[in-house]
Amino acid sequence: MALGTIAARPSPRPSAQSVPGAALAEAAGLLDSDPALALARAEALIKAHRNLPPAELIAAQALRRMGKRQTALTRLIALDRAQPGVAPILWELAQAAAEAGDGPRSVAALETLTRAQPQVASGWYLLAREWRRLGEEDKAWRAELSAIHASSSDPELIKAAVAMNGGELDAAEAMLKTRLERIPEDASATRLIGEIHWRRSDLGEAMEWVEKALEMAPGFDLARDFLIRLLLQTNRLPEAQAHAETLCASPMQSPAHRLLKASVLVRLGDQEGAGAIYEALLAEAPDNAHVWQNLGHVRKTLGDQGAAVEAYRRAIGITATMGEAWWSLANLKTAKFTAEDRAAMQAAIATGPTGEDLFHLHFALGKALEDAGDYAASFEHYATANRLRRAEIDYSAQGTHEAAVEHAATFTAPFYATREGDGASGGGCMAPDPIFILGLPRSGSTLVEQILSSHSMIEGTHELPEMMMIAGRLKSRAQQGEFASYGDLLRSLSPADRTRLGEEYIDLTRVHRQTDRPLFIDKMPNNWQNVGLIRLILPRAKIIDARRHPMACCFSGWKQHFARGQVFTYDLAEIGAYYRDYVAQMAGFDAEMPGAVHRVIYEQMVADTQAEVARLLAYVGVDFEEACLSFWENKRAVRTASSEQVRRPIYRDGLEQWTHYADWLAPLHQALGPVIDAYPDPPQDWVAHLTP
Repeated sequence: MALGTIAARPSPRPSAQSVPGAALAEAAGLLDSDPALALARAEALIKAHRNLPPAELIAAQALRRMGKRQTALTRLIALDRAQPGVAPILWELAQAAAEAGDGPRSVAALETLTRAQPQVASGWYLLAREWRRLGEEDKAWRAELSAIHASSSDPELIKAAVAMNGGELDAAEAMLKTRLERIPEDASATRLIGEIHWRRSDLGEAMEWVEKALEMAPGFDLARDFLIRLLLQTNRLPEAQAHAETLCASPMQSPAHRLLKASVLVRLGDQEGAGAIYEALLAEAPDNAHVWQNLGHVRKTLGDQGAAVEAYRRAIGITATMGEAWWSLANLKTAKFTAEDRAAMQAAIATGPTGEDLFHLHFALGKALEDAGDYAASFEHYATANRLRRAEIDYSAQGTHEAAVEHAATFTAPFYATREGDGASGGGCMAPDPIFILGLPRSGSTLVEQILSSHSMIEGTHELPEMMMIAGRLKSRAQQGEFASYGDLLRSLSPADRTRLGEEYIDLTRVHRQTDRPLFIDKMPNNWQNVGLIRLILPRAKIIDARRHPMACCFSGWKQHFARGQVFTYDLAEIGAYYRDYVAQMAGFDAEMPGAVHRVIYEQMVADTQAEVARLLAYVGVDFEEACLSFWENKRAVRTASSEQVRRPIYRDGLEQWTHYADWLAPLHQALGPVIDAYPDPPQDWVAHLTP
């Protein structure tokens, strides 16, 4: 640490020029290995050369290392009086005072030091620790923020960060670990190592390093912000909320802190809490288009469509090229665009926006032109939007197909026959709580969820990621070579393993449950890929497959931009292949486990709602309730693309909407193949489709 130098003061005899620099260096070099010998050498120099501050400093340093803190402190106080404001003396005095329990003296020395050398982070870190010991949390926090600011100009850290940003992750990590050997409590270096692990997609290691950085410096706001985002990525929502509350208490108030807290609250289902934050931020800065947009999302989820439209239009009024705000208006489904809106979107596209703004504008303009009946122009904009989005996505249709084939080969009747029992013998968590609604997006699953959540025994949550996370963790073990295949891993699970996994799911999803209703819904559509695993670890869970005509469902998905997760929807041939794999896999599961899955055909639900609702409730095992037929009166928050559509009675308008585009849907029709004519039954070739 560059804390400056200490010089000998002139004295009549001997002269300053006769000071033995080599002897001082030798004594200083002994401090870590043999402090007693360093002390003896320093004392000899002091005796031979009166008024020799460098030797006095070495003597005090040696005494502190020998555990003689009070003696060291006494000498350092005298040395500081003789040579006030010298950085090395102040640094040593601060450490000696801290170790001797004299916090106020340590703080005084460190405040002088940091005023003189604010670019040295170590002084700020030590000052923060001393303030915290004295119970001055706010002052400690501010000192740590100053330490982080000082670190931002540290050449060594800058070099490591440049290497990291250039993709040289191993080199950057080596630099930082070498630094930590020299400065073990460097919070900035520690956080950077966490970011390196995040860039390697090792979230567990990343969080451990970032948590270490926060242990070193609890006031490290940037590290806490990063940790919250990591916790959100791993769905550890209560922890993310606790850290967000801490971040919002920072003495350096920032709207970004409150925005991050609002994001956590949205994930937790506290839409009202998030909305209150957005409204407060807009009261302070009403021209923030992104906050207006976020407020629109909350209002939409809560069912206040008029307020959502107002918020989205406020965002557009501030930033006309804000593609997501335009798309959010379109995504309300029930909001209509005017000719002026279409012209405004065309003008926004003409300005040359890039990235998300551009493809969102094309999706929104496609919807606006669809509403206007100009289907050819509408299709062109949908096609452009999908092409732009697909170029950003890493998706393998072959991977989806191979997973469906493996699922069919693994989850057979004999497989379950040896693994199902009374819980103790068969394994799996016997909780009856979960109701899984799965299938494809835009299949009517939100309608099914709204019907069920209108029942007094059933709580609606939203699309929960927990089962996908459990399955992903298991699959990664096979991908890393621990097992020859995912199927082999599943076959290796003991009854206790299966019970533990089921209980893990129940525990993880508890945070999403806001009522005391005994049953709850998980509406993650992609869980069709995990239907076998669900049955294996949660044998009493209910599984509902929501299905819609393949052309209608796939086209509706293709013209929809999803915020996350549905990476297969941006190419007509790929979404058609995905639907066909889904139908085949579910047919295979039905054949092996008859009656385990209840299927809701959207067109049949529209045609005879009362009969289909009665069948649905009978499968779930609850009594019929009239409220399930007036589901649109349910005021619960709905976060999916169908949020507005399920707030009105069932209608037939969308059943044949895809036919307006039939001339351009040949790739989809071809990919679906026999699935179309066989619907709502699976095609006869499903067995061959799943044959490796």
